[in-house]
Amino acid sequence: MVMGLINANPVIHEKKERRVRQAPETTDENAVEPIDQLEIFDHIRDIKDPEHPYSLEQLNVVSEDSVELNDERNYVRVTFTPTVEHCSMATVIGLCIRVKLIRSLPPRYKVDIRVAPGSHSTEAAVNKQLNDKERVAAALENPNLLDMVEECLSPTFD
Repeated sequence: MVMGLINANPVIHEKKERRVRQAPETTDENAVEPIDQLEIFDHIRDIKDPEHPYSLEQLNVVSEDSVELNDERNYVRVTFTPTVEHCSMATVIGLCIRVKLIRSLPPRYKVDIRVAPGSHSTEAAVNKQLNDKERVAAALENPNLLDMVEECLSPTFD
């Protein structure tokens, strides 16, 4: 955990029960499988917060409703809500979401990560950083930042 917590007493929400998705009806291995909102949410719900030992779902930073998907246009948008308006970890959280989706989804998808409107004091700057390919690549070249992202993405066994 980080010293000098930004949000020392976050509100913890219960994790929602995981719903079981139906297996695809086709057995054609070359067929494109449709992806739904729940699948995207399942990829990001267990990302750990960089400051607290809780998942982004438990902190209500992401929810199934915060995922927008247009499978026909290969477009995904995740809008996340930091726990406090002045959260200095907002960029790290967004970077974790982006990296997780890039690693999990087929490369045909365009991933757009946004801070919920009005939820952060530097919303425009955070959104610009999170959706600029060069800035994201530069951030991931920073070993300390990459270690933080990897730690947030590492699986938990609870």
